[in-house]
Amino acid sequence: MINATPSIWFIVPASSIIALLSALFFYKSLMKKPEGNQRMKEIAQYVREGAMAYLKRQYKTVSLVFVILSLMLVVLAVLGVQNPFVPIAFISGGFFSGFCGFLGMKAATQASSRTANGAIQSLNSGLQTAFRGGAVMGMVVVGFGLLDIAAWYWFLNFVYDNNIFGMGIDCHYLKMTEITAVMLTFGMGASVQALFARVGGGIYTKAADVGADLVGKVEANIPEDDPRNPATIADNVGDNVGDVAGMGADLYESYCVSILATAALGAAVLKVPGMEYAIIAPMLVAAIGILFSLAGIMIVRTKEDAGSKDLLRSLLTGTLGSSVLTLIAIAVLANMGIITWGIFGSVVTGLIVGVIIGQFTEYYTSDSYKPTQHIAEQAKLGHATAIIEGISVGMRSVGFPVVCVVIGIILAFAFAGGFSDGGLLIGLYGIGFASVGMLSTLGITLATDAFGPIADNAGGNAEMSGLPSEVRKRTDELDMLGNTTAATGKGFAIGSAALAAMALLAAYIGETQLWLGRIANQSVEGIFKAGSIIFANNNENLAQHFANDSGIRVLDSGRAITEDGTLMGLVAQKAYITDFMTAYNLTLMNPMLLGGMFIGAMLIFVFSSMTIHAVGRAAGAMVEEVRRQFREIKGIMDGTGKPDYARCVEISTLGAQKEMITPSLMAVFVPILTGLLLGVPGVVGLLVGSLVTGLPLATFLNNSGGAWDNAKKFIEKGNFGGKGSEAHKAAVTGDTVGDPFKDTSGPSLNTLMKLISVVSIVFVGLVIKYSEVFMGLFR
Repeated sequence: MINATPSIWFIVPASSIIALLSALFFYKSLMKKPEGNQRMKEIAQYVREGAMAYLKRQYKTVSLVFVILSLMLVVLAVLGVQNPFVPIAFISGGFFSGFCGFLGMKAATQASSRTANGAIQSLNSGLQTAFRGGAVMGMVVVGFGLLDIAAWYWFLNFVYDNNIFGMGIDCHYLKMTEITAVMLTFGMGASVQALFARVGGGIYTKAADVGADLVGKVEANIPEDDPRNPATIADNVGDNVGDVAGMGADLYESYCVSILATAALGAAVLKVPGMEYAIIAPMLVAAIGILFSLAGIMIVRTKEDAGSKDLLRSLLTGTLGSSVLTLIAIAVLANMGIITWGIFGSVVTGLIVGVIIGQFTEYYTSDSYKPTQHIAEQAKLGHATAIIEGISVGMRSVGFPVVCVVIGIILAFAFAGGFSDGGLLIGLYGIGFASVGMLSTLGITLATDAFGPIADNAGGNAEMSGLPSEVRKRTDELDMLGNTTAATGKGFAIGSAALAAMALLAAYIGETQLWLGRIANQSVEGIFKAGSIIFANNNENLAQHFANDSGIRVLDSGRAITEDGTLMGLVAQKAYITDFMTAYNLTLMNPMLLGGMFIGAMLIFVFSSMTIHAVGRAAGAMVEEVRRQFREIKGIMDGTGKPDYARCVEISTLGAQKEMITPSLMAVFVPILTGLLLGVPGVVGLLVGSLVTGLPLATFLNNSGGAWDNAKKFIEKGNFGGKGSEAHKAAVTGDTVGDPFKDTSGPSLNTLMKLISVVSIVFVGLVIKYSEVFMGLFR
């Protein structure tokens, strides 16, 4: 029997445990730092209580959704169109996705006041505290993600090797296909949890932010994070539930899905010489990335008089250092024969594409460069011109990242050998590996991303606590750096999502092959007709089906052909990926596929509209409440009255819970309904349409929102009239428009693209078996 878990595989669980231990170390070190004066502690406690109250309510809501979806999966398992382990894997993925978000937010809410207190001493102290707080999130996500993948991989191998529950599989290749298929369902659980976290958290944070800005800054003319603003605590809570807990769940999902999709493609190429480790190779690369991410985290520091570019350079030293060390280690794997040198080229491609997308994102969103500065300049002319220029910058920023992704896909495919004869599957495996390479150093890139909301909260704490202006200046520098790192991290995540979605599209075809064989095996004759071709579970059943047709020959290769070479039947496990494309007529001339493409594109825009609309509705309630408090609570403006912070927190919480359900469930059920009504071609079209539309739109939303935000901060530094000027008011309006773009709809699209793909994969058995009933209506 071929060993599915060679000795080197044990690096995977070992690295994940090291990541979790390092997260514990960073958290313990963080908690030893002083939290500041009594006022700073009080404000931090308000934020912690609000954040935990929100998560508690969100997890109750999401739990009900998970119960319903789990029961659906159990029913499908009983009907024979789902593996019995799938419901458990689904719950497991959702639990750990939410748990990572919870732990990351717990660390972030502890880090904010400590960062503000560190900024009293020095800029470097503030940077180190915020970054180590973010590092807890980074290490927790990669640690639990890889540990859960390793645990499922070991457990399923044990079950199938030892015939536990009568589920033994003798054929190694069939067993590995089955294992990777089950593990992809774990990814669906993570994706569903991530989408709810991103949408709900995004609605919460931006409802509070918009309410605080419109009434506080524009109408009352008070500074950001002023304690007189009733929405300021809700705003700071929102940074944690949206930008930390939501982001943690989101990137946990991205990390796991990229590894699982590549492993699923690896199962299809195991028989290719040199690809014996194709399933465990992405896990090994992720394990190596954890170790060098940890090394990069330890070297991040800056000088006291650092400016924005110096701070960026400090973080870049850590992230680039981790990437270079990871590449060297992966080259060693290639030299050992664990991966091919072609796959190494795909990994390099993924890393380079990720870095380039990050740099382009920085260029378009940092106030150190012309695009953002020009938005600030246009704000002098009024609110409309600031918005017009921001939209223009966002649209222009789509160009280079999309071209980079296209070049990355082609190069990753080519390096792996995709353009050689019979190399299609290996090329697709290379694309999947490029996404793994891009996310291999997620431990440190996520630390830089989580750094942003921690720095933002630290600035809020400093303002509300009345700390000296020098401290606020330092926290503002960290906050602006955080805006850029957050935008860069989102760009990175969007690029990896595009590559992962491409790999998932290929995995969907592979899963179709698996289920055609299973469904054929469930029939009395051992055959199943899909599209124009008969699929059988073995050569004997295929030959028996065509026994009375003298014009059709059944070859030993498992193919039934006519005298002129027309393909009529296949043994499912022996078919090529191109055979399925022929069977289902997966061409642009197929109206089912074309219809699916339009539905996929439509879903992206409708989903974005619903999330932006949700922010507007929730923000409207917040604006009315803040105005009411300014009007009815005497003494707020002169400091003798105390705002009702808890009421604003409650409004954001209720608004987010109410508004997140419909768009999130739409993402789950649209792929299922499309499959049942339009069949496999419709689903493939849906995946393609959502991918080619989602990538540019997510990039636009992410970058335009980030640019508006930093244009406002550029003016607040004293440019174009500074705070309180007409240019500043126009920039605040632009920032307000950009808030749901960059923190709700944009990040959610990243998760949506992958969730659509994973849901399609999980329900492919249902679609294959029952879509013929609906498709018959069109014949």
